[in-house]
Amino acid sequence: MAYYDPQIHHRRSIRLKKYDYSREGLYYITLCVKDRFHLFGQIINEQMALNEYGEIVKTEWLKIPETRPNIQLGEYIVMPDHFHGIIIIGADSVGAILGGAIHESPQPNESPLQRRKMVLPKIIGRFKMVSSKQINLLRNTPGIPVWQRDYYEHIIRDERAFLNISSYIINNPRNWRKNH
Repeated sequence: MAYYDPQIHHRRSIRLKKYDYSREGLYYITLCVKDRFHLFGQIINEQMALNEYGEIVKTEWLKIPETRPNIQLGEYIVMPDHFHGIIIIGADSVGAILGGAIHESPQPNESPLQRRKMVLPKIIGRFKMVSSKQINLLRNTPGIPVWQRDYYEHIIRDERAFLNISSYIINNPRNWRKNH
C-alpha cells in the first residue's frame, strides 16, 4: 500500500498566490483535453467543425451565465483538443472593469478555506464536470477523464491585452496548421 508522502505527492497550484479569483475582472481560460486527444471535431478550411462532443462543450460554456448571474462570457473557441474562453466576473461592462484599477495586488489574508470558495475555480470545475459527464454518456465511457486535471488562467489587466487575447481566440482555427 502506498502512503501519502508530502515530498512527492503534492500538486503545486499554478494560480497566483493570494489572489482572490472571485474578484471582479476578466479572465482568459485554456482547458486541454486529456492527452491532447482530438475529441471535439476538426479544422476544415481554417474553420472549426464541431462534432457532437464539441457541441456539448459549446452548449455547456454558453450556459454558465444562466447559473451565475454575475458572470458574462467573452470570446471563446472549442478546438479539436482544447478550449479557450474569456470569463467576465462582475461589472456590467468590460470597459467598466478595464477602466478600474482592480488587479494590482493579491489579498494578503487569504486562507485555504477562502481559496476553495473562489468563483473562477468553481465555474471551471462545474463546466468540466458537466461537459465530461455528458460526453462520457454519449460515448459510453463513464468515469474516463475528458479534460486534463488543471487549467490555465490569465488575468486580463488592460484593454490592449483584452483585444490581443480576443483576436487570438477568434483566429485560433486559422493558425491551427501553423502550430500542429
